[in-house]
Amino acid sequence: MLHIILYAIVPILVIMLLGYYSGKSGAFTGENARTLNKLVLNYALPAALFISIIKANRHMLSVDVKLTIISFVVLMACFFLVYFVFRYMYKDSIAESAVSALISGSPTIGFLGFAVLQPIFGDTPSVGLVIAIVAIEVNALGIPIGLALLNAGNAKAAAAASGDKSKPNPWKPVIDAIKQPVAWAPILAVILVLFGLKWPSYLDPSFQLIAGANASVAVFAAGVTLSAVKISINGQAIMGSFLKLIIMPLALLVVGMLCHMEPVNLKMLVVCGALPPAFSGIIIASRYNCYVATGTSSLALSTLLFMGFCPLWIWITDLALKWFPYAV
Repeated sequence: MLHIILYAIVPILVIMLLGYYSGKSGAFTGENARTLNKLVLNYALPAALFISIIKANRHMLSVDVKLTIISFVVLMACFFLVYFVFRYMYKDSIAESAVSALISGSPTIGFLGFAVLQPIFGDTPSVGLVIAIVAIEVNALGIPIGLALLNAGNAKAAAAASGDKSKPNPWKPVIDAIKQPVAWAPILAVILVLFGLKWPSYLDPSFQLIAGANASVAVFAAGVTLSAVKISINGQAIMGSFLKLIIMPLALLVVGMLCHMEPVNLKMLVVCGALPPAFSGIIIASRYNCYVATGTSSLALSTLLFMGFCPLWIWITDLALKWFPYAV
């Protein structure tokens, strides 16, 4: 756990604090943060998602169908649970609820997956398999769905503001979402994987150079954003952390045991579910200037709490496997 804190969590906090200081000192502004997030959202993040997914293959997706199905069902259920909680319990707009789902309804598997799982479970093919499957589901499904909801909410708000009472085209938000590189890049990668395309390794550097800016620039911009908005650890930020750090890993643990998942894969999947919220949600929030303050506060709170919840969920999973060995 000390390795995880020093090599995965501390760098995030240091870069975020650096961005916060840069914002407070006047070196960067909130507008600069939105420009940085535009770079990440349109170029760095799509490249990172594409290159991470394209290295998978059909065998990886079919070798453990149970893992694929369980992770898909639970992650999508948690995504929409977050959306409906914020939409109807807190009366947020469609766009705000969509951003909440993109943040608290998705684990940051692309940023922290290997950094957290490898020190715990080793550098094994099983670790890569779990991370690849979860990454495909989060990035190729969650992001396009969240963007479609966000676009639908913005279109509805714009129509209400202009007094336009005509019925909007329900497919327009979906089409607008798919046009975004952050949506179509992972979808294209999945299609190429399903068709069995073998990705040539000599193309990796062309993508990895820009993809390498993804995590660092996104976290730095989140710090700048925090400096430009009032940090608010309110009920919504706490609820987002609760849904992300407690409900998601708990759902994965319960469903995985009921479906008799292999114990090591189950433990890895639970840890994936306990990862902090997806940074891509904050990038999208800042890009569209929607739910930035609370979303960023929820991200910061969840990242800090993760240092305690990660070993806690490993202990709980081991305890559950010991008490109910017949369930796996």
